[in-house]
Amino acid sequence: MPRIDHRQHIRQLALQQQTRRHFLGSCATGLGAMWMATAGDGRAAANSPSSYYRYPATAKRIIYLHMVGAPSQLELFDYRPKLRELDGKDCPAEYLEGKRFAFIQGTPQMLGPQYPFQQHGESGAWVSDRLPHISECVDDICFIKTMQTDQFNHGPAQLMVHTGQQRVGYPSIGAWITWGLGTENSNLPGYIVLLSGGRPPRTGNALWTSGFLPSVYQGVQC
Repeated sequence: MPRIDHRQHIRQLALQQQTRRHFLGSCATGLGAMWMATAGDGRAAANSPSSYYRYPATAKRIIYLHMVGAPSQLELFDYRPKLRELDGKDCPAEYLEGKRFAFIQGTPQMLGPQYPFQQHGESGAWVSDRLPHISECVDDICFIKTMQTDQFNHGPAQLMVHTGQQRVGYPSIGAWITWGLGTENSNLPGYIVLLSGGRPPRTGNALWTSGFLPSVYQGVQC
């Protein structure tokens, strides 16, 4: 009987369920589709980046902080003048029309920013007074405000942030990065997960899974 590559078979089944457009849009950060072209190759890209990409990777390491319970970005660096204008008023009907939100009944009221915002740096970035030190170096920081989702319940929202999907079973952003950049040390894991607070996040290890990628790319909890 011919030898079956189960990992390749699983990847093919996953891909058959999605169109190219849906796949590009649903992968975490949209980069997964570009990396899938070389799926299954076990070599570390860090050792020979030119064999993988047209331009060698310059990043040596990535530190990703997932701060559960941190203040909302709407109180820190994502200033919304319209939200301040609507503070205390009923939510406009067009915001709710055709949508279903868990735990919301009747007509909710809008809540605007609770702290003052000012523009800082040459870029004119809006930052609240809750971040006095960040406001001094905004020109050295990249604020990404183009990402959005309808998920606001803790579990599905955390999965969306880490994997680009609200369902379990998809590679986390750390798995994609490790798969794409490789590791410079074959004796140590390239993807480390550090927990604080004495307990894991609500969604557990699904936030650092390798999904349908080989398990060598999943996060190692320490």
